Amino acid sequence: MSPDQILVNGRIHTLAPENSIVTALAVTRNAISAIGSDSEILQLASNNTHVINLQDRLVIPGMVDAHCHFDHFSRQVNNVDAGQSNKRKLIKILANQTKITPEEQWITGHGWDHNRWGEDVPTASDIDVVAPNHPVFLTGHSMHISWANSSAMTKAHINTSTPDPPGGIIGRDEHGNPNGIFYETASDLIVSVMPELSIHDVANNMLLAQEKLWKTGLTGLHDYDHQISFNALELLSENDTLGLRVVKNMPASLLDEVIATGYRTGSGDKWLRIGGIKVFMDGALGARTASMLEPYELDTNNYGIVVTEEDELLSIANKANTNGLAMTVHAIGDRANREVLNVYENLRQDEMERGDPPSKLRHRIEHVQLLHPNDYLRLASSQIIASMQPIHATADMTLAEKYWGDRISGAYAWRTQIDAGAILAFGSDAPVESINPLWGIHAAVTRSNRTNNVGTIGWQTKQCLTVDEAVRAYTIGAAYAAYRENDLGTLTPGKLADLVVLDKDIYHCDPMDIHTANVLGTMIDGTWKYRASDLY
Repeated sequence: MSPDQILVNGRIHTLAPENSIVTALAVTRNAISAIGSDSEILQLASNNTHVINLQDRLVIPGMVDAHCHFDHFSRQVNNVDAGQSNKRKLIKILANQTKITPEEQWITGHGWDHNRWGEDVPTASDIDVVAPNHPVFLTGHSMHISWANSSAMTKAHINTSTPDPPGGIIGRDEHGNPNGIFYETASDLIVSVMPELSIHDVANNMLLAQEKLWKTGLTGLHDYDHQISFNALELLSENDTLGLRVVKNMPASLLDEVIATGYRTGSGDKWLRIGGIKVFMDGALGARTASMLEPYELDTNNYGIVVTEEDELLSIANKANTNGLAMTVHAIGDRANREVLNVYENLRQDEMERGDPPSKLRHRIEHVQLLHPNDYLRLASSQIIASMQPIHATADMTLAEKYWGDRISGAYAWRTQIDAGAILAFGSDAPVESINPLWGIHAAVTRSNRTNNVGTIGWQTKQCLTVDEAVRAYTIGAAYAAYRENDLGTLTPGKLADLVVLDKDIYHCDPMDIHTANVLGTMIDGTWKYRASDLY
């Protein structure tokens, strides 16, 4: 059978051990059928083969965001952009939003960060001035802190006598009255009374969002949102409209339901598969809720928030493990990461006694932002996937220095992990940070932000990766984490035809310019999901 498409005159990084760089490849139906030189591959063409001249452009395997919140990301089109440079601008936007929103209807938004504002934590009264008759709920940049006005708290029946929920804290004024700030699980008190979108609404948002993702070079993602996200993804898959390869990680609250349904890690089809069971061990750096072995700098009584105790995590993990479900655990602080590793080492011992290799259940730690030196090598030794987000380092570096002090030598330590032999799977944590994987590669390679205000030197540069290492974390690493290394991750014959064409050779350009590269084409399953006009 002759190829349906042939790409020639390119710089195709296959990421394979052999023939790592070729100039041409052939696609037959939905898979790569051949790679090699232009002359070799053109010999395979027939009159029905579409030949595309890449004009010496770079081609890499399709990139996968190994950690994002797809539902939350998709909803941003309907949300107020709370990521303003200061509180005054945000309040003005809310004031304008009240003019076009019927009274009593919720106003929602995402992205505020008082740390960037250089201001104290805001309060409900700040919003009450402009929105006394609208319930307002704004998730913070980290998604581990939220801000609500009095109307929202009234609807949730939150008052002075409302206790802090397990794993969360209600912010309060000097008199003990709720002040509108909610940390970790306390945000659920507000969320529980908000009107929920229908599955069809969520699915429609995702359809719009996936078009944006194609233009960034993403061919898949690993989702960490709640059940409605899974239901919407199922609907899209059933309707043959899901155009991304998705791994859906399930919240621990649904563990019994997942087991009863018969889902197992890796089950599904070529578009939608089940990942692991997600547990939150702690909070986040910006909210100072990440669980720490020692207190935060300048806040000596604060060790963060323990969302899940170690023995509780072990109980959940044992139940998941015996039912064929891997674990994927959010851990930011050094205490949280240590306790997750303790549990994982216990699991690995049980698996070994059963005769199960570590590759059968590929447990993950999500974020791995700060490790104690004694724990640097433990992910590799237990074959735990380090699911990390490079763009967090460049966004957080100022706060990390402020709140973690000298401990930052163990923060966002990609080089330490890769040199130890750990498998890296990179993502964005969108909508917390930009979902653009090229921005993530830029951060991994330079440890500098895109505005370049820390110069070309970067931050903690001993942890920088090469371009190839960063690309592999978005491709091969993400494929392994999804149990799909046999059909994704490299551009080799027999693999599914997921690839990206870039207008700039990120392997050889100035590293500081990597984030300026543009995607000219994104192919998934042998079909161009996005293609620039000059790539025909």
